[in-house]
Amino acid sequence: MGGDRQHYYGKHGTPQKYDPTFKGPIYNRGCTDVICCVALLLAIVGYVAVGIIAWTHGDPRKVIYPTDSQGEFCGQKGTKNANKPFLFYFNIVKCASPLVLLEFQCPTPQICVEKCPDRYLTFLNARHSPDFEYYKQFCVPEFKNNKGVAEVLRDGDCPAVITPSKPLAQRCFPAIHAHKGVLMVGNETTYEDGLGARKNITDLVEGAKKANGVLEARQLAMRIFEDYTVSWYWICLSLMLFFYCLRGLVIAMVMSLLFIILLRFLAGIFHCYMEYARLRGEAGSEVSLVDLGFQTDLRVYLHLRQTWMAFMIILSIVEVVIILLLIFLRKRILIAIALIKEASRAVGYVMCSMLYPLVTFLLLCLCIAYWASTAVFLSTSNEAVYKIFDDTACPLAGKTCNPEDFPSTNESRLCPNGRCRFAFYGGESGYHRALLGLQIFNAFMFFWLANFVLALGQVTLAGAFASYYWALRKPDDLPAFPLFSAFGRALRYHTGSLAFGALILAIVQIIRVMLEYLDQRLKAAENKFAKFLMTCLKCCFWCLEKFIKFLNRNAYIMIAIYGTNFCTSARNAFFLLMRNIIRVAVLDKVTDFLFLLGKLLIVGSVGILAFFFFTHRIRIVQDTAPPLNYYWVPILTVIIGSYLIAHGFFSVYGMCVDTLFLCFCEDLERNDGSQERPYFMSPELRDILLKGSAEEGKREEVEE
Repeated sequence: MGGDRQHYYGKHGTPQKYDPTFKGPIYNRGCTDVICCVALLLAIVGYVAVGIIAWTHGDPRKVIYPTDSQGEFCGQKGTKNANKPFLFYFNIVKCASPLVLLEFQCPTPQICVEKCPDRYLTFLNARHSPDFEYYKQFCVPEFKNNKGVAEVLRDGDCPAVITPSKPLAQRCFPAIHAHKGVLMVGNETTYEDGLGARKNITDLVEGAKKANGVLEARQLAMRIFEDYTVSWYWICLSLMLFFYCLRGLVIAMVMSLLFIILLRFLAGIFHCYMEYARLRGEAGSEVSLVDLGFQTDLRVYLHLRQTWMAFMIILSIVEVVIILLLIFLRKRILIAIALIKEASRAVGYVMCSMLYPLVTFLLLCLCIAYWASTAVFLSTSNEAVYKIFDDTACPLAGKTCNPEDFPSTNESRLCPNGRCRFAFYGGESGYHRALLGLQIFNAFMFFWLANFVLALGQVTLAGAFASYYWALRKPDDLPAFPLFSAFGRALRYHTGSLAFGALILAIVQIIRVMLEYLDQRLKAAENKFAKFLMTCLKCCFWCLEKFIKFLNRNAYIMIAIYGTNFCTSARNAFFLLMRNIIRVAVLDKVTDFLFLLGKLLIVGSVGILAFFFFTHRIRIVQDTAPPLNYYWVPILTVIIGSYLIAHGFFSVYGMCVDTLFLCFCEDLERNDGSQERPYFMSPELRDILLKGSAEEGKREEVEE
């Protein structure tokens, strides 16, 4: 057995030797991976240059404000349409054409107007009536009324018909409403298209849907905003109380979590049985689920005894599975709980570590804001592109054109009814051709910087918790400011190593993004082999990303302790884990599972409490809860906020557990527990972990 163990150690590196001078994170260290540090700084300079170029050429108004057929903004100061904030479509029915998806523009003239039409008129009826002055404001600005009706409609100078409309997102849409289940515009169920034909209102609906898919978005947003204005106080108060209570509940939560789950399932089984017994003898309760079939009102199923019997069986099976897991994994769960207890002590001595996720969150928000703004400016740094639109069979339809000299002799001959109108923003210059590459670089730098921020947080927390573990007399030997010291060491000496690890992960992530893009492009393809190959590649790179994240995390812990470069730290961490592979399998997944259950329990409890409060179901505070349009708005906000807080909270605990575990493995190799070579671990942790190690060793001897 001894020879096998030596061979095993030889395969996975050499165990650490006893060093009487080693007292935890090394303070006398040098800079590591300087080349990667320089590369990161140069990349950041290039990233800033890309942002400056994008901000110089870009104009976010192109994606925010509507533009007419000449590419002019509606309602913008300093333009000829400054007093015309709304976009009017001559024939919104044409917005239902597939050309909208190809050209990103409705194939109908569009002008900016002061207000949307409020009456129903046709050009034929209005031309010789007092309403014509009102009608002319919906014609093109250069309309002179010196043509015949057919020429005006052919040239697109005026719309054939206007209908009562309402503005939405600065665009005029037909004011369609339902009366007794019938769609109407004004008092009409049909409308005249201006050419003598009557059409159904549903044609207007389809055109409006394609022109803008958020017909009710503004009203919904306003109601949600109103809900936030009356409930923000309670949302903030609940999140603050949640964070305050969360600090001291981790151990009690973890130890009672499984018991609560068992009680919850037992209560569910008992409730199902009581409902099953109550329905005995009631009319219709003996109908089977098969005979009833599918019903849209799910409450119907709650009146069947068979439904409650099925619930009772399912909950009983889940209860038995949980009990069996507790029986067979009880030792592993005890070890995981012991490690979490030790992590709680470490966090208690380094309380400021609980606030560090806020630093990571703010830095990530900065990265996201820069990436998003740069992406928007890059996407809007194009020039106006004009194309030929024609309803007839025109061979030049869809071709680019110049509105200043349109139509040329050839264009007027091939497309006599063609019109040169604004289509979208693009360009043919070298800069415009490089926009795709700049967007890819923007995404890559976002991944690199975001991973660097996460790596900085992991190294900082690992350095602080390693200082706690390697303090022989806790907390007397603990440094004064372990978190700030670890943060300073990480930035001063190991920026290059953090950049190296983040770079590897960013490369894998940008490849995954490209694979997702290609997968979307290949969805319509019929090549089964290409789809299979794409699925395999996506799966492989997903696994590779998970492995690199795991390896980087442990490498950062070794960097925080020893100050070695990234490759050396990754190799030493990997070999250390391989030399303790049984303990890794025992602790890693079990602690992750407990933390996941903790998140679900916390978020679920907070969500249930918020539901009862904001729906006025708690009598004590029934009059205190504010009236709301949508009670789910503050409930979802509280749930998401509590999840983010719990995620940041447990991320600190997770990093602490991983750091203590690696330090524990190093401690076992360096020391033997004697007076000359005492263990640095706490007595409680030593009793649990060494007992588990002794049992694993005995099991190996029996198997041999």
